[in-house]
Amino acid sequence: MKNLTLEHLADVCKGCYTGPDEKKNFCVTDITTDSRQATEGCLFIPIKGARVDGHDCIGQAIDKSAAAVLTEKKLEEKALPYILVESSLRAIKDIAEYYLRQLDIQVIGIAGSVGKTSTKEMVAAVLRQRYRVLKTEGNFNNELGLSLTVLRLREEDEIAILEMGISDFGEMHRLAKIARPKTCIITNIGWCHLEKLKTRDGILKAKSEMFDFLQSNGRIILNGDDDKLSGIKKVKGIRPCRFGMNPSHDIWAGELESRGMTKISCQIHTPSGVFRTLIPMPGRHMVYNALAGTAAGLMYGLTLKEICKGIESFKTLSGRFHIIEASRYTVIDDSYNANPASMKASLQVLQDG
Repeated sequence: MKNLTLEHLADVCKGCYTGPDEKKNFCVTDITTDSRQATEGCLFIPIKGARVDGHDCIGQAIDKSAAAVLTEKKLEEKALPYILVESSLRAIKDIAEYYLRQLDIQVIGIAGSVGKTSTKEMVAAVLRQRYRVLKTEGNFNNELGLSLTVLRLREEDEIAILEMGISDFGEMHRLAKIARPKTCIITNIGWCHLEKLKTRDGILKAKSEMFDFLQSNGRIILNGDDDKLSGIKKVKGIRPCRFGMNPSHDIWAGELESRGMTKISCQIHTPSGVFRTLIPMPGRHMVYNALAGTAAGLMYGLTLKEICKGIESFKTLSGRFHIIEASRYTVIDDSYNANPASMKASLQVLQDG
């Protein structure tokens, strides 16, 4: 991992290194918070959770030949080199921010009330037609999850697609500080997390913190059909690219045709031309994901043929309208997560099918 010597790591997280001087220049090969996944050469970072304190698993990480530990508790001198910090969680975020700045990688941040994960998967499917892409696994989209995703990057990766989820003010600011996105995508402004954000205007304000660390020559992709996002005209002098079903948008879709419970087709209009595509998942909401993927593809220089191929290579995730064909029944597994908007979208698919 580029420039992640134990000495650098101690400096980055304002920690105190304890161990042999000759080990200070050792560059860790991986960073993990799961002692079961510790490997030779890795740095183990124990995190205190609601039920489990990772510090209780330091012995297991040592048994698996971890090179060093970053810890909030002092260890025995004979154990192995370690970095003592006040907060392991704060340290891993600092390390992720530092590490990402060592790499020449384009970062795409994806936020929104609904559809972040599906949009992330679609954008990744498109951009993989030309680039080496690393994306958030599942919905590891909080501060710890995003940091761990960043720490999975390697120098050969070209684009990082990071899902960014929040429930309160200030969280997106902290996520954006780590990610410093080149491209920001916002899917919509819904009704989630009203207990803290109070109104849709509050949700818009909280998600707009994503722009706090947008690079000066960055790009913005917004759902133009969303009434709240449509009010964003320019950010840091950058005009957003808008997508939706309205022909006035930069990228828009028409001639939608449901293909039952498994697919939907549409015609996508772009400044570079028009193409028809068959999205391998049903629902109008998936057309929006394909439009976001199209916008990202064009911004990163893909041809319409490459973009279409990427859209049609999209694969569903377990628990997200995953169709299971049994001997006598068709099972629709849409159990992963739910909010009113996503439930409405699923019911609409059933009606259309």
